Amino acid sequence: MPTDQPFATDSRRLADALRAAEFTVDPVAERLGPQAWAALGRNTTLAALRALGGADDPQATLLRLFVLQRTVGRAAADRALPGLVDLLIADALVEEVAGRIAATVDIRPYGADESAGIAFDGWAASDHVPGLDGRVNRTRPDFVLPPSPASVTLTQMTIRRPVTRALDLGTGCGVQSLHLAGHAQRVVATDLNPRALRLADLTLRLNGVEDRVELRHGSLYEPVGDERYDLIISNPPYVMSPPQEVGERLTYREGGLPGDSLVEQVIRGAGSRLADGGSLQVLGNWAHVRGQDWTERLHDWIDPTGCDALVLQRELLDPYEYIELWLNDAGLAGSDEYTGRYAQWLDYFDELGIEGVGLGWMSLHNAGHADPSVQIQEWPHSVAQPVGPAFAAQQQGVELARRSDEELLATSWRLVDSVQETYGVPGAADPDHIVLRQRTGFCRAVEADTALAGVLGACDGELPLGVIIRAVAQLLEADAEGLVADLTGRIRPLVVDGFLVA
Repeated sequence: MPTDQPFATDSRRLADALRAAEFTVDPVAERLGPQAWAALGRNTTLAALRALGGADDPQATLLRLFVLQRTVGRAAADRALPGLVDLLIADALVEEVAGRIAATVDIRPYGADESAGIAFDGWAASDHVPGLDGRVNRTRPDFVLPPSPASVTLTQMTIRRPVTRALDLGTGCGVQSLHLAGHAQRVVATDLNPRALRLADLTLRLNGVEDRVELRHGSLYEPVGDERYDLIISNPPYVMSPPQEVGERLTYREGGLPGDSLVEQVIRGAGSRLADGGSLQVLGNWAHVRGQDWTERLHDWIDPTGCDALVLQRELLDPYEYIELWLNDAGLAGSDEYTGRYAQWLDYFDELGIEGVGLGWMSLHNAGHADPSVQIQEWPHSVAQPVGPAFAAQQQGVELARRSDEELLATSWRLVDSVQETYGVPGAADPDHIVLRQRTGFCRAVEADTALAGVLGACDGELPLGVIIRAVAQLLEADAEGLVADLTGRIRPLVVDGFLVA
């Protein structure tokens, strides 16, 4: 596919044809049924083909053509895409061989509700999913990834407050920019891969948001110079693979820098490019290096930015797990290259001292503090998506927790989205443990004694904290000022974690 020429296809006409065929998320999911729809998420098409049977209506034709990677007859294609097939051939989006039409790209239903920034029911254009139905096929170096679990996670962790300028760093097929266009006045989307920018342009045009997104070619922050943004998001090419020739490296996942240096550059480069109050949110990997504390390594990346930060390590893989994951992703499983490449990766990790790889979420906030708050934690626990509001609440909590003790005690706090769980011996008068657990976001939990549980339970936004603590002290026949001193320090972290809001 040429990467430097505009599409001849009228994207509005194409979108109209897709919509007329009911080639959108809900109708397609309803037709295939939950089992076949789930099987597509596992790169298996047989259940979907069985659900379609012998049908050749436009919706079935489009599913076979673009999603299931099957050829369709020219007549069926013309019915599904009236007046568009020759334009699609000219754009190399489909090809015709012996009267059969085959898609060279994946155009699939993709939608979201307003919680993802913009409500739309449209499509995403990308390359075909590799390894469909267990096929062994090598991923092309300029491969453009379809919407994936990783891209969904980034949409769910993005803070959706209205902003003036947003940057989608490494846009891929453009789905993040679709979401950003719903709450940013202007979006700049960058990518090193020209093919990705071309397919992202098609994604944006199919969904009618091309006027709100500017596409720029280049690596990392090079295309934006010293411009400043209110929100920067990135799912960068973070895979730590051995050095390869440019033509062999998978651009969508590998940046060509040693180890986790690319993610480090994304973090360090944000310091001078975040506007006052701006946020950076990254889905990334980082190395656990022999003889080094991984949290200290990440502190070294974050500290020069001067930003507050919350980093949550969601998973830790050993080198073997990590290498197998990405060799399979590259379509090398079952190939003659697999064993040699596996050994190459192991040697590379040993050379760099990489003993494990952390996967997780990184969020920075340019709050302008002389003493930034930096929290780096392991958080493998279940969460309630979307967690974007939880990241926003944490930023607000950091600000609120900076109040003095006197201000903290004078504030009327409100306990939000939490339930109390008690544990103990059946029939006992009192529980052995009282746990307060958030029902949304990160689903954090805190164990509380009777005094803390009583105070938090009374935080309904009506009375100042100091008044509540002294009332609880009276009920428990405890020293009031001693309890005030004890609970003030214990409540401050709960403000940071979003249990309490003012």
